[in-house]
Amino acid sequence: MATKPRNYKREYETYQGTPEQIAARSNRNKARRAYEKAKGDLPETVDVAHKKALSKGGAPTKLSNLKAEGRSGNRSFARTSTNKLKSEISKRERSR
Repeated sequence: MATKPRNYKREYETYQGTPEQIAARSNRNKARRAYEKAKGDLPETVDVAHKKALSKGGAPTKLSNLKAEGRSGNRSFARTSTNKLKSEISKRERSR
């Protein structure tokens, strides 16, 4: 079965290029730069995670709110249908 190729231009226009997503990407980049400035460079396979989620009132670039975490751990939080965090405990941590 042939799959339809992704339309990256449309994806950017409808989602990634929206002002909210541009601001969110900017905050993620600022957080990574702040962490790396204080702690040193990180490999590409490591994300800079927020201890207290931004949607829950966490500071975007405050060093005490940042931690280095593997990609899978940082991206595995349960979300609601509106893409808000259900919990700050990842699925993997809940299963332990």
